[in-house]
Amino acid sequence: MGRLENKVAIITGGASGIGECMVDLFCQEGAIVIAADINEAALETVSQKENVYGIKLNVASDEDWQNLVKEVVSRFGKIDILINNAGISSEKMYQDINFDDWQKMLSINGFGPFAGMKHVAPFMAAQKKGSIVNISSYTAQIGQGFNHYSASKGAVRAISKAAATTFGHDGVRVNALFPGIIETPMTQSLSTSRDLLGRLIQATPLQRLGQPADIAKAALFFASDDSNYITGAELVIDGGFSAQ
Repeated sequence: MGRLENKVAIITGGASGIGECMVDLFCQEGAIVIAADINEAALETVSQKENVYGIKLNVASDEDWQNLVKEVVSRFGKIDILINNAGISSEKMYQDINFDDWQKMLSINGFGPFAGMKHVAPFMAAQKKGSIVNISSYTAQIGQGFNHYSASKGAVRAISKAAATTFGHDGVRVNALFPGIIETPMTQSLSTSRDLLGRLIQATPLQRLGQPADIAKAALFFASDDSNYITGAELVIDGGFSAQ
């Protein structure tokens, strides 16, 4: 029996990158997985996998979240796991960031996880059980990146702890992961500069960049009953970069 047998999981950004890796791993562990993503073409592909149901979701839309929860509950009768993974990044320097850039970043990376918890956590609370995992970033913990991306991931860190204390008495656990630089389509541009890539690896104690599976396995731990006495926790997965 898998670690997520008979569990129903929602994974945002589930059609590619880290999210798709989570979808695959969670399915292997016995879960029914709702891959929620804004990319319809990628959703069509991921939906062909066994026990995966693709649903279009704009995480910055309250209405989309409301409709998603209603559809999942109507179809499966419960929600056991929520992984707030969807997000965007930017290479803009602070001098070039304007209000529109800030608003877009915070609406997706900040409001997205908040809205997910807003709509899913009360349903989990009614069940008296549930696990939420929010994907932040190592930039939320160290002085790395004076920009809107770091600000958005700092917001995720703060609301994760707040949600853990708010919903803990109802049996809902909320934990956060803090990835370093992971090799995904979103960070693929880094590979165009061998010098930059080399410096990043050299600055990392484990001497490599992270892989999507490194994050997916940590998310599995927090999602499963193996961590049933852990909430409000933070797990950094950056090869030791932020420990220096």
